[in-house]
Amino acid sequence: MNKRVVITGMGVAAPNATGIAAFSEALKNGKSGIRFYPELERLKFRCQIAGQPEISEELLQNYFTELELRGLNCSGIVYGVIAGVEAWKDAGLPIDPKGETDWDSGIIFGTGILGVDKFREAIHLIDDKNTRRLGSTSVVQTMASGISTYLNSKLACGNQVTTNSSACSTGTEAVLMAADRIRSGKAKRILAGSCSDSGPYVWGGFDAMRILPHKYNQQPEAGSRPMSATAVGFVPGSGAGALVLEDLESALERGAKIYAEVLGGHINSGGQRNGGSMTAPNSEGVQRGIKNAIFDAGIRADEITAINGHLTATSMDATEIANWSEALELKGAEMPVINSLKSLTGHCLSASGSVECVASVLQISEDFIFGNLNSEDLHPAIEALVTREKVPEKSIFKEVNVVAKSSFGFGDVNAVVIFGKFR
Repeated sequence: MNKRVVITGMGVAAPNATGIAAFSEALKNGKSGIRFYPELERLKFRCQIAGQPEISEELLQNYFTELELRGLNCSGIVYGVIAGVEAWKDAGLPIDPKGETDWDSGIIFGTGILGVDKFREAIHLIDDKNTRRLGSTSVVQTMASGISTYLNSKLACGNQVTTNSSACSTGTEAVLMAADRIRSGKAKRILAGSCSDSGPYVWGGFDAMRILPHKYNQQPEAGSRPMSATAVGFVPGSGAGALVLEDLESALERGAKIYAEVLGGHINSGGQRNGGSMTAPNSEGVQRGIKNAIFDAGIRADEITAINGHLTATSMDATEIANWSEALELKGAEMPVINSLKSLTGHCLSASGSVECVASVLQISEDFIFGNLNSEDLHPAIEALVTREKVPEKSIFKEVNVVAKSSFGFGDVNAVVIFGKFR
């Protein structure tokens, strides 16, 4: 079998907006979600800015019962449940606490590290010999698959329900894993996505590595500068993105809204050789991933309207653009338009791929390409490969037919997905 795979629902909890409608407006208007956090200053972080979804108590009560909220201390689960349930509802699928198991539906929802704050709380309680106060939910909040488990308590999916983890490529990988399962006829629909915890206990290691910017604590919105000559590191972020992938036959039968089609993609690793390392991708692996994704999608390189890159605001941005140019065999004005969501949200780590996939699909369904904040001083090595208008500072409103989305993670792992307008 080789079934066509379409996207019928989406949800998001991002630093600059929560909910699809608000997120779409934030993208079009170039709204930043990066803010200064006094807690990071108190803890003597060099980088005291970050991107974190703003979740009100009222919103929490729309997704969690009072019993569930009691003892809930895992931001990743909060973001993932909000995004996942929104996507499921957006797809017109039922959420019935007394409903039967849905054997045709599954969940592939990834994370990098989950329940850091819950772990910290548990360590203190154990050290104080108060294990009884850990509560009955400490395990589900700290196990990696806690997010897919928590989501399934609401959705009752009977197909594959699992959590993947591949650093910053986790969310894009989840989408491709779901698409492969649906393509082969093993599932009718899968909720795919990823989430990341917030806070100093997640971001502290990166601050220690000196790869976060520290000169923008008084100008938070200027801190994330993908493709800029003055980029000095990524701004840490968090959140969740979710997409309902479904086989076309099922979607049409239900009369579902179709945002876009998953045309194809590719997952690989550079093997941490030939320039690839724990923190940097092997360029050959990246280029193979791009070429194989295009082949799998059955398109030509010059049919790509836009590239939503990984582009984290580090020295690797120029290398990433060079890899795209080499793999596509295009240069200058021939290159697709390029953007990076991280200029608006920071780097959402294991949530980045899924949040950026949602942004990529919105560009196709609503025919716009969001701009790159803080890219006014384009890096000279990038400007040598693409013309200035291909890296817009503000949103462009035009027909968008194909978007290529890439994610490259720690450990030299790569994922590239090709989304297309549904015909």
